[in-house]
Amino acid sequence: MLAAVLVADVHAETIPPHAARFKADLIRCARIHWGLPAPVTTFAAQVHQESRWNPNAVSPVGAKGLTQFMPATSAWMKNVDPELVANQPFNPGWALRALAAYDKWLWDRVDAVSACERMAMVLSAYNGGLGWVQRDKALARKRGTDPATWFDSVELHNAGRNAAAFRENRGYPRRILHTLEPLYVQAGWGRGVCHADPE
Repeated sequence: MLAAVLVADVHAETIPPHAARFKADLIRCARIHWGLPAPVTTFAAQVHQESRWNPNAVSPVGAKGLTQFMPATSAWMKNVDPELVANQPFNPGWALRALAAYDKWLWDRVDAVSACERMAMVLSAYNGGLGWVQRDKALARKRGTDPATWFDSVELHNAGRNAAAFRENRGYPRRILHTLEPLYVQAGWGRGVCHADPE
């Protein structure tokens, strides 16, 4: 049943035609921080969710560019990757490198039972902050659920976000990993963290 739902979700989505022009840059930027096995398809799904590949996107709260960095975070990114000192969220090359760098920085600070569960935590942290993920994991542990499993475990616990922020944050990893990543895998962008290449 779940597979049928995922297939239906994938068919409801389409990859914007202009996404292809950023593919080579995304691969290059991803491999800088993740090496050859970089999960390019996962990052493509994340960019899709953030801006639908619009390099000029600006959110109502002020997030900017393809990867929707808030001003304070984009200014801080030079601490993660010195090459990002220019702070150019509207520059697609800068934005894609910053997304890959920040995801890797978050990846190195969370642990989970599998790569898929770990990436879900990374995505939750990208969307709402690493501190919240750490607090949610601590709450999951306190309540007797597995702090190393995101789906149907840590994701169920709210350490204090308001209801709207909690809903958005919990939808973010699910949509990227369960709906959009398979879309990019099927389109031949490579394997994702949670989905392998179709055979």
